[in-house]
Amino acid sequence: MLRVEALDVYHGDAQALDGVSLEIAEGAIVAIVGANGAGKTSLIRTIAGMHKPAAGRVLFRDKDIAGWPSHKVCNLGIGQVAEGRQVFPTLTVAENLEMGALIPRARAGKAKNLERVLALFPKLAERAGQAAGTLSGGEQQMLAIGRCLMGAPELVMFDEPSLGLAPAVVQEVLRTIRDLNREGLTCVLVEQNVAVSLKLAAQAYVLENGRITLSGTGEQLLADDRVRQAYLGM
Repeated sequence: MLRVEALDVYHGDAQALDGVSLEIAEGAIVAIVGANGAGKTSLIRTIAGMHKPAAGRVLFRDKDIAGWPSHKVCNLGIGQVAEGRQVFPTLTVAENLEMGALIPRARAGKAKNLERVLALFPKLAERAGQAAGTLSGGEQQMLAIGRCLMGAPELVMFDEPSLGLAPAVVQEVLRTIRDLNREGLTCVLVEQNVAVSLKLAAQAYVLENGRITLSGTGEQLLADDRVRQAYLGM
């Protein structure tokens, strides 16, 4: 569904990604793990059209979208739930969800998508008239996911969805991602909780200093001594 080929990305003089190649199969959960500063967010943002690569290709359904503006990437069916949630704090929950449906691909199915989001996250229905900035961290994460789903994506990239959340809420968020995947949504998961993300993932990649250093099934990487020592403290 998505293929990244030999991607180079720079922030000024600093190289953030160095020859990164990976594949995302349709209907899969793919985990990308690595330490802070490894290049995970740079990769997500480059796929989403927020960074322009110096070299390489980003192929979505065999169409090279590298360097496309983010609104065009989004309208193709690639959604992003950004790190830190990034809801519009002064807008209500309902208005935030409306913002997610502004792209052309989402307009026709807006009512149906809203019904789906509110069924998935009943608390958002209860808080519809409340300013998003007054929600708890967990509720804001639900809103960020819901807003993304309003855009009718076929693939969603989740960037650190559990960051700063209580353990019980983390389990709820990750369960939601698993359920969405079972409904057919392709998911890219960048997650600080390496053990959980590898358990969820069909395929996984380890990113270190801007390069892919390991890849395999989630199960294989969970059993790999290098991963266990570096990320699982074993």
